[in-house]
Amino acid sequence: MKKIYIVYPKSIGTIAPEIYGHFTEQLGGVFYDGLWVGNNSEVENINGFRKFVIDKLKAINVPVIRWPGGCFAETYDWRDGIGKERPVRRNWWTPNDGRYENNAVGTHEFMDFCEAVGAKAYFAANLTSSTPLHICHWMDYCLSNENTTSMAAERKINGSADPFNIPYWGVGNENWGGGGNMSPAHYGNEYRRYATLMENTDNTAALIACGPNGSDYKWSEEFCRTIVNSGVKINGLAMHYYCGSAGDALNFNKDEWYRMLSQANKMEEILLRHWHILQGFGMDNRVKLAIDEWGCWHPEGSGPSKGYNLFEQQSTVRDAVVTALTLNIFNNNCEKIMMANVAQLVNNLHCLFFASGGDSIVTPTYHVFDMFKDHQGGSAIQTAVTGNDEFNCSVSVSASRKNGYTTVTLANLSAETDMEISLESVGVNLQNTADMTVLYNEDMHAHNTFEHPDTVKPFTCAADISKPFIIPKTAVVSLKCKEC
Repeated sequence: MKKIYIVYPKSIGTIAPEIYGHFTEQLGGVFYDGLWVGNNSEVENINGFRKFVIDKLKAINVPVIRWPGGCFAETYDWRDGIGKERPVRRNWWTPNDGRYENNAVGTHEFMDFCEAVGAKAYFAANLTSSTPLHICHWMDYCLSNENTTSMAAERKINGSADPFNIPYWGVGNENWGGGGNMSPAHYGNEYRRYATLMENTDNTAALIACGPNGSDYKWSEEFCRTIVNSGVKINGLAMHYYCGSAGDALNFNKDEWYRMLSQANKMEEILLRHWHILQGFGMDNRVKLAIDEWGCWHPEGSGPSKGYNLFEQQSTVRDAVVTALTLNIFNNNCEKIMMANVAQLVNNLHCLFFASGGDSIVTPTYHVFDMFKDHQGGSAIQTAVTGNDEFNCSVSVSASRKNGYTTVTLANLSAETDMEISLESVGVNLQNTADMTVLYNEDMHAHNTFEHPDTVKPFTCAADISKPFIIPKTAVVSLKCKEC
């Protein structure tokens, strides 16, 4: 039996709701026939966006959504996505899938989507192929008050008199790769130039710099060295970490199950080392990590489109456990993280939805976000687990408290063994009965399809937490415990 201690005197910090953020790129099937069906579609929609997706996102309290990239941003001109006449362009991904961008979804449409969902917007600006002035004009267009500038007047003509709520701006994207193949020092100097002008345009906007690709610690070190004494504004360092795959999305054995989870578990080591670099430069008092792309990256072709949508992959019980493990890591390191954005929302990579035509379903990953939503804004509490040293037989756990309740989330990382668990609260008493939600299917390959949308779904029951209880193998569990 494993005993989980919830150590209330040891508070970690507040879990920023933005840690439960999302990412949408104009790539493959994310928008077109995914999120976006158009105002005249027979599919039920709100301002052209699928009502099914909007309703489901509202239910999980989505805090922030990143757009328009990703690498799509490297060649994106924001002016293509405003006004009535919109050009058709090649985009970054055209060489991969032969699709062209018709710009049906631009700034106004995306902000309609955020408003419908109740989420803040995080814009990734094109540092790769546009000028600082062009980005400042975008900020002026989006953020200036009515009756102040010509850009604000143009925005009003295009349907939005009031400024948009876009608190987060990314200063480039993956500039170590598709974003210009820059060295960290070169990007650091470019960041200083762009960020200086962006802050001058709106000094309330949080600016997020391009950080490392996974474990590229040299990038973080050289970038920080380049800007540390510059006085330039920086609020976040964006870190991308995809844990890859083991086997493929649907066909994997137990060894590959454990390899996949082990790769996902590297997230903690990687974010800690980048955080320590920030500390080494004395920047941790003003800069936090923004893990604005994360998730599994399986070989494509397993999703409903059978390969038509670029980077579309099925989502199984294994992906749900990766999600729970990752979110628990973020909760347990919340004082270091300003935001995280799983990649991506619909029909792509580690998605929450599949959608096509009249069909829309949620994936097991969606259910994990739903089960973990009560952590948002909570005070994270340190936990300790006995007998948890062997990774293949371990339990991932995090806990937080808010409004008189403690939320505990767990994932059984074993593909073979049910776990007996006992909870021990230190410093606060909990009522004996808690609300328990369990996401489980006896087949670790189980997944949802348009034909069978509820193969993997959670159930809820009352649990007596004064006694030991069982977490099935491969299961994700949330407990909502009332404090005495």
